[in-house]
Amino acid sequence: MSDVVLGGVVKHYGRVTALAGVDVSVPSGQLTAVLGPSGCGKTTLLRCLAGFERLDAGEIHIDGTRVAGGGRHLPAHRRNIAVVPQEGALFPHLSVADNVGYGLDRAARRSDRVEEVLALVGLAGYGGRMPHQLSGGQQQRVAVARALAPRPSVVLLDEPFSALDAGLRAGLRHDVREALRADGATGVLVTHDQGEALSVADKVVVLRDGRVVQAAAPTTVYREPADAWVAGFVGDAVLLPAVVEQGAARTALGVVPVTGVVADGPVTVLVRPEQVRFAAGPDAVTATVLRHDFHGHDALVGLRLADGTRITARILDGGAAVPLGGEVTVQLDGAARAFPAQAGPDLATSPLVDLTA
Repeated sequence: MSDVVLGGVVKHYGRVTALAGVDVSVPSGQLTAVLGPSGCGKTTLLRCLAGFERLDAGEIHIDGTRVAGGGRHLPAHRRNIAVVPQEGALFPHLSVADNVGYGLDRAARRSDRVEEVLALVGLAGYGGRMPHQLSGGQQQRVAVARALAPRPSVVLLDEPFSALDAGLRAGLRHDVREALRADGATGVLVTHDQGEALSVADKVVVLRDGRVVQAAAPTTVYREPADAWVAGFVGDAVLLPAVVEQGAARTALGVVPVTGVVADGPVTVLVRPEQVRFAAGPDAVTATVLRHDFHGHDALVGLRLADGTRITARILDGGAAVPLGGEVTVQLDGAARAFPAQAGPDLATSPLVDLTA
């Protein structure tokens, strides 16, 4: 297991700055997810870690040893880092066991290491099969086993589940997480899937325009986002204009308690759909149902308040279908997180954000 530390990492491609002073620490033995929209620098960061790209500034340390920066660039093959690509990239003419054992020395091949890592990824007894005899998910498991086999310092996963269907992806990513944990591996997962990052990572690093905007535990990133842009990017969000007065905010949902910004004045408040509850009472407001998106375990209900503000409510267990065009009463459960009114200049670019009409 090894700590990974990136300090002030800068990478340019011509006039384009892919990484603009990235500071990231990856704790030993944990899985850190690097999350962000397309073009934010995720893949460039991974390539710099792997040694495929030279830094223009900054340093990278692995287990206290500088591998890049300060006039040093340790080649990729000497960094003891394994990469799991988006598609397994297995050798089609080699068996599963030979794919996993590729690159191991003779002593390691003679040991039980190949069967050990196949068991870790749930493929015990599959060593004699050929890649074409495996499903896509099984091929990705083999790719993870091959990465773990030589006991690398760090395992880099470059959106390894993106080519799989949703049901298979959910199960596989948790199995892979358990395999990394069982082998004591330090992992870095690059993904644009918010749910994936939140569900499997010990730490989430959010990138935007080549810079780190937040790095924290998944629960912190979701519940206490650094700014309104992060709030809209990480999970479904409703962002409402509001005015704070004495620790409470006046919003289209009524007067609600707030966390975060506490100074009186204009703010933007974050409301998660699960906080919007169907209820009656003096604090409830009237809303018109615009849509009902059933997802099995829950449903997202689009609502329009009396002043035209659009919000989204999440009903656990799917709930009964609410008639479109019907009227309901809703209220906020818990506090809303507040940000300065001008935070998040690119909110409208996020499809996850429900803004006022």
